[in-house]
Order: sequence, then C-alpha cells, then structure tokens
Amino acid sequence: MGTDFSRLWAAYAVSAVGSAVATDVFAWLAVTVLEVGAFQVSLLTAVGGAFGALLALPLGPWVEFRRKRPLLVGADLARCAVLLTVPLALALDALTYLHLLVVAVLMAVGQIVFVAASGPHLRALVPAEALTAANARFESVQWTSSAVGPPVGGLLVSALGPAASMLVDAASYLLSAVGVRSLRTAEPAPPRRAGDARRLREIAEGWRIIRRDRVLWPLFLNTVAVSALIMAIAPVLAVLMLRELRFTPFQYGLSVGVPCVAGVVGARVGRRLARGNRRAVLLGAGVARVLWIPLLPLAGPGWGGLALITAVHTGTVLAMGMFNPIMATYRLERAARDGLARVLTAWSVTSQLARAGCVLSWGLLATLTAPRVAMAAGALLLLATAPTLPWRGALPDPE
Repeated sequence: MGTDFSRLWAAYAVSAVGSAVATDVFAWLAVTVLEVGAFQVSLLTAVGGAFGALLALPLGPWVEFRRKRPLLVGADLARCAVLLTVPLALALDALTYLHLLVVAVLMAVGQIVFVAASGPHLRALVPAEALTAANARFESVQWTSSAVGPPVGGLLVSALGPAASMLVDAASYLLSAVGVRSLRTAEPAPPRRAGDARRLREIAEGWRIIRRDRVLWPLFLNTVAVSALIMAIAPVLAVLMLRELRFTPFQYGLSVGVPCVAGVVGARVGRRLARGNRRAVLLGAGVARVLWIPLLPLAGPGWGGLALITAVHTGTVLAMGMFNPIMATYRLERAARDGLARVLTAWSVTSQLARAGCVLSWGLLATLTAPRVAMAAGALLLLATAPTLPWRGALPDPE
C-alpha cells in the first residue's frame, strides 16, 4: 500500500491511542470537579454529539469540493486547540459545565469533518483491491487502542490529574496533523461543484445517494441502528455492574478492555476470509455481532457473572472487528467520487443523532423500570436489526 499509507496509518494510530487515553475524562471532570449529577453526565455525552452533528450538517458539500488533506490537518489542529482550553481552565480554576459542553460539541464537529474527508482521501491513496486490507489495519488500531488506552489514562489521571490525559490527547492530534502533512503522494483535484447547484439539495445529497443504492441503504439502516442501541445499553450495563452487582471499577474495566483484543483478531481474520467471499463474511459477522447481547441481562454477581459479561463482549467485538472493515470498504466503493464526502457526512450525522436519542431514551427507561428491563428491550431490538442487512442479491466484489 506504499510508504504514504504507512505514514497515514501511523498518524491515525497516534491519534487513536491519544483519544483512548482520554476516554471518559469529560465524565470524570463533570463528576469529580464540577460535582454534577448522573443526568448531566449523560446529557454531556448525548447533547454534545447531537449538537455537533447538527452543526456539521451543512459541512458535507463544503468538504466534498475541497482538497481533503488540508481538511484532515485542519480538523486535527482545531481539535488540539479546543482540547487545550480545558487544562487551561482547570489551571485557572475557571472550568464550567457549559465549557465542557461546548468542547464536546466542537470535538464532535471536528470528528465528522475528519471522517468525511478521510474516506475520499483513503480511496484516492490506496488501490481499490487493497481497501479492505487498509480498513482492517485501521480497525486493528482502533481495538488495540481501546484495550490499552483507558488503563493508561486511568493511571495518568490517578498520578497526575485529568489535565495530563487531555494534554496527551491534544498532543496526539498535533502529531497526527504532522503525519498527514508529511504525505508525499499528490492529492487529486477535488470534484467540481455544479454551477446551478442548490445549497439545500447539496446538503441532502448524501442521504439521497444512500437511499438510491441497494447496498448502501440496508447497510446504513443496520449500522446506524446497531451502533445506537449498543451505545444505549452501555451506560445501563455500567449501572447494573457497579451498583446492583457490586463489581469493582477494576472488574468493570476488565470486562470492557480484555474483549478489545478480539477486535484485533476479528479484523485480521475477516480480512483473510473476505478474499474468498466478502458477502458471506459481511452477513455472517453482521448477524453474529448482535446474537450475544441478549445474554447480558442474565448476568449475576461474582466472577461467574463477570465471565459471562466478558464473553458476551468478546463475541460481539470479534464479530464487529470482522464486519466493520468490509462495511467501510463497500461504503467507499459504492459512492461516486463526487458524492463520497456527503455520504460519509450523512452517515456520521445520522449516527450521532441516533446515538444521542437512544442513550437518553434508555437512560430514562432504566430509571422508570430497571436496568435489566432496559437492557432486555435493547437486546430484542438488536436482534430485529438482522433482517436489515443486504440479504437480497449478490454483493459485488471490486472490479
């Protein structure tokens, strides 16, 4: 895939590890420094993503018709600068809940811009036959950083305070920008905007492209629903484990961190299996990633319950590691070059809004009923997503 891909991969790896080190640091700051309640902590996550998605909505055409590499560098530098305001506010004893909320929104906008620009940039940089392998490499990094980052971040917070983990995250964005800036392969000219294009139509074009495509549309429905429901169940499971089942934070961390190794394995195995039949791997892994979740409400206290939760997470993450790179490759292949950034923007915006709505809804459901009831409802809906996968017709392989 070339030297430039290696540099891009290294830049992504640095950024992913930095973000993983700072996992949940906003929630930690909200609880320990600002002393806000549980609902405000959930609101910080949900509203930050939702408002960020709404602000990013008109940016799809803006990204589409510009060179992608400067946008990647700019998104990294902007997120670095935004993050640095939090340690500065801490040092001045001036941190507020509103400040954290604004930072969360701006970080979400930066993430959506980065994703929208990175897809077309990767497709132009890597040969078509290597896209699945490239996406599998990125997927492996994501799961490796998810396994290693949070424990390292916890140690940093314990030893040096929350500002240390945020400084690491900010530095990782800066290093990522330097890595992207170091690429030598000439970037192709961006698509040209039609002279008579209407602004609202350009913004909505990403959703229209997805809706018209017989592969993208079911993948869109499936991935948005699955990611939103899994995100909704996660905080409810944390309440069940830490409050009702009396697991320690260390045991909770084990149940989340150890299964991430399976994501690395899944990305490697899925990449090899996909050489024979991508369709079978995509559909099989797509179903497998929701089959384990209904076992979560059955977990009890003690090491037996912890083993069950860890096994469920492991099976789910293994299937996701196989599914995600192939899904990402189909998404890059199916969208036309002059619509890909808008497709990725539409995908990210919809996912962010769906996650925010589901997180708040399931938090309310768990409050009105019980965590196990809310988790069972989410598990049943996850099973119902399996028919939305692209079962009809053959999924084409790259030409």
